[in-house]
Amino acid sequence: MFNQFKEQAAKAAQGATSFGQQAGRSINDFTQKSGAGKINSPVLGTLSDECHKAAGILGEFIKKEEIENGFDTIIPVSVIKNAKGLAIFTVVKAGFLWSGRAGSGIVVARLPDGRWSAPTAIATGGIGFGAQVGADITDFVLILNSDEAVKAFSKGGNVTLGGNLSVSAGPIGAGGEASIAGDIKAGKVAPMFSYSRSKGLFAGMSIEGTALVELSKSNTKFYGRAIKAEQILKGEVAPPEEAAVLYDTIKRAEERDPY
Repeated sequence: MFNQFKEQAAKAAQGATSFGQQAGRSINDFTQKSGAGKINSPVLGTLSDECHKAAGILGEFIKKEEIENGFDTIIPVSVIKNAKGLAIFTVVKAGFLWSGRAGSGIVVARLPDGRWSAPTAIATGGIGFGAQVGADITDFVLILNSDEAVKAFSKGGNVTLGGNLSVSAGPIGAGGEASIAGDIKAGKVAPMFSYSRSKGLFAGMSIEGTALVELSKSNTKFYGRAIKAEQILKGEVAPPEEAAVLYDTIKRAEERDPY
């Protein structure tokens, strides 16, 4: 049963080109009218594509301009500094009554020496039913706050958010700095924090109940050999040059002033 789900989820993510393009057209119409910014692809690209996409998504959550414009949605510096890992991905949802969703992205883990691991590919996919119509693309940043959370992404199976591991909305802005510091001291930090941004005609989507799976075939393409997520996140693969843009963005996120 699980293998069947994993195959379906992986196929949904990797074979979402047509679905994503159709949803993307609807969202492009919306963004052109509303003046919204760049839309990220939910379809897995090359290692370089995914690292640039992840860097761009994370960069949106550390912009000082967000606070200056009255949108206090930035990820606090302390949250990034204390992260054991990051899962960054894009999900598209579209439909009329019946809806489908598919997405992809990457996970990186902080190594014992403080460096970041090479990225491992992940995917999600599924269907739903309800009084809904339209299309939506959502960028997610999951902050993995514990070694257990990182291990969950290393097992080669699936991680059900809100199932295997609890996930909560992450603290935001300058006010989040004090709260996260207090939670760390009290040992009350959730295994994962979720941050998201949506563009489209839906109001967004809940991260609860979403299953993420390892894309072993994509990792093989990334690195030119069969490699497990566990090996990647443990640092057994040298950080690729393609990921430099992501590492630079993480460094910038950690070293910025806690505005």
